[in-house]
Amino acid sequence: MNKKAIHGKTIFKSNLATDIRVAHECGFTGIEIVDSKLYSFLEQGYTTDDLNKILDKYQVVPVCINDICHVETDDAHQLDEILKATDYLSKAAQEINCPTIQLVPLLALEGRPWEEIVQITGQNVGKIGAIGKQFGIRFQMEPVAWSPINSLSKCLEMIEVADEENVGMVVDFWHLWAGGETSPDEVAKLDKSMIYNIHFCDGKRQPRDTQWDETILRGYYPGEGDIPLGDWVDAVKSTGYDGFWSCELVSAKHWEDDVFEVASTMSKALDSHIFNN
Repeated sequence: MNKKAIHGKTIFKSNLATDIRVAHECGFTGIEIVDSKLYSFLEQGYTTDDLNKILDKYQVVPVCINDICHVETDDAHQLDEILKATDYLSKAAQEINCPTIQLVPLLALEGRPWEEIVQITGQNVGKIGAIGKQFGIRFQMEPVAWSPINSLSKCLEMIEVADEENVGMVVDFWHLWAGGETSPDEVAKLDKSMIYNIHFCDGKRQPRDTQWDETILRGYYPGEGDIPLGDWVDAVKSTGYDGFWSCELVSAKHWEDDVFEVASTMSKALDSHIFNN
């Protein structure tokens, strides 16, 4: 089985069943499921058994569910809602044999001292990890380029506070590069057991004191942006990582294109940059 996966945000405007079919027909064996698409599927009366039938039909495996956001919150009510979502998604993930759910820290603690940010976020993630552990689910943390937790080192410090063995990292090329505080050399030194997934992507960045629009800055096929992709690919490979490589194109422009053409282009980019096909 090849290790190519497509992130559902790459073809964001199609539904989950279509995402799986597109993945199969464009050469992927894995898919990262967008949480809103999963919720929509289940809210319409379909079940995880129905989803398993579609996955089996197209021989595609779920790699991750994305996302549980705002894990940095210090609002008790919001945290309670996040923990409820964790329980729901962890159960669903277990039922479709999806090993991982992604966690995303954003801006609720922006401007606070780093010690507060890392302690609050880490404690929250520890609670999330404890829930997922009951279902055999792990969690990949994604540093976000414009957030306080925007680097590999900061994310690892937060994971240490969380102190749950089922919490690791996704190496997202754009977020780590655009955050400006992580080098490929740091990735190369990462223990491969901490790498749960790779987000292979390109893009551009702008000054941190300006308003960022991710759907524009990430709107580039691999090789069209400013990221030195070869350096990041080599860094990941040097760790011995042997899991899935997920292509992610968060692009408002490309969401208006034919989903099969977009997925096919991204599949070929993975072949070219990673699998030497």
